[in-house]
Amino acid sequence: MPAQFLLNLFIAFLWMVLNDEDVMRFPTFFEGFLVGIFIIFLMQRFFGKQFYLHRFYYVLKLILIFIQELFKSAYVVLKHILSKEIDIKPGIFTYKTSLKSDWEVTTLAMLLTLTPGSVVMEVSPEGDVFYVHALDIERYKSDLIRSLGRFEKAIMEVTR
Repeated sequence: MPAQFLLNLFIAFLWMVLNDEDVMRFPTFFEGFLVGIFIIFLMQRFFGKQFYLHRFYYVLKLILIFIQELFKSAYVVLKHILSKEIDIKPGIFTYKTSLKSDWEVTTLAMLLTLTPGSVVMEVSPEGDVFYVHALDIERYKSDLIRSLGRFEKAIMEVTR
């Protein structure tokens, strides 16, 4: 992947040189970068690895999933705050994950902790079980498990 990106930068600089302009300009570099993306996309089977912009797409997808889950959970928490009566049943549940690396487990824990209404209290020493505190476990446990599943799938797309 880094080799593809470096080759793309080389193509962009080569494009700037071959355009024979008096001054180096960013639009010319950007044109060369786009030409490089096209060339590398056509030649991706010779690299033996996935096209490097696929990972960028998956990172962007993970960020958008997090933003969506953030707004949904913030809405639920705001509903509880603004209601006249507090009718919540907080609780703790466990979630077994299929993520393996420390980076993946940490990312999942951070994403869930950053969403309102849930906190990862502890991760097992093996890194495969999360202990999650939910604001209202009776109503929203299934939503939290669905969110965890979406985060987990998106993290695996980025890292594998």
